[in-house]
Amino acid sequence: MALNLKISKDSPVPLYHQVVQGFEDAVNAGELPPGTKLENEIELARQLGLSRPTMRKAMDELVRAGLLVRKRGVGTQVVAPSVRRPLQLSSLHDDLAKSGSRPTTKVLEFGTAPAPAEVAGHLGLAAGADAYHMIRLRSVDGKPLAVMENWVPLAFGTLTEEELAERGLYDLLRGLGINFHLAHQRVGAALATRYQADLLEMEPREAVVTMERTATDDQGRPVETGHHVYAADLYSFEMTLMQH
Repeated sequence: MALNLKISKDSPVPLYHQVVQGFEDAVNAGELPPGTKLENEIELARQLGLSRPTMRKAMDELVRAGLLVRKRGVGTQVVAPSVRRPLQLSSLHDDLAKSGSRPTTKVLEFGTAPAPAEVAGHLGLAAGADAYHMIRLRSVDGKPLAVMENWVPLAFGTLTEEELAERGLYDLLRGLGINFHLAHQRVGAALATRYQADLLEMEPREAVVTMERTATDDQGRPVETGHHVYAADLYSFEMTLMQH
């Protein structure tokens, strides 16, 4: 089956990532049902006007993500949704928007500041080097959901408070040409501090879900590190596990 995806060579988003995102959208929309057989990489590259290496990179990413499977003697097929895993690193804003919710952001703090030793270590910066520092309150449909603190190296480009209030951090960073590749993430639980509780409209010492993440790009460079706190009654992390 041919792929009918919209690819823009003028976009700052890498071509292979556009293929990956377009494919995921087509699967979610039911345009590529489970079991669908795809053409070979050479033919797909021709259809989309891409080079074979670009198409191969996209297909490899889709296989690693669990959206495609290669079977000897059969070819490449779309995998059933029950074994799909989250395809890419994304921001909470992007996840909420895709689910049909209405995310809003209040920027509580934004600027540049010397990175603490632990943060500098995560980002590969010299101790005390300046980095973007931001704290945001993310709400969904008017209900406070998460308090998010992040640090980003200055070297990747310019971020503004106005953009952060309107768009997800990862969306902004992709617009600067950053191609996210992987992240180390730790999810846990804690009791809300008074500051967090006031923002999330809960009682101090109520349970919250915590998430710490450091993301890197396809060149192995640390791109951002952050600590997020979520209202436990409104948010959970979901994972699909596969047996290889």
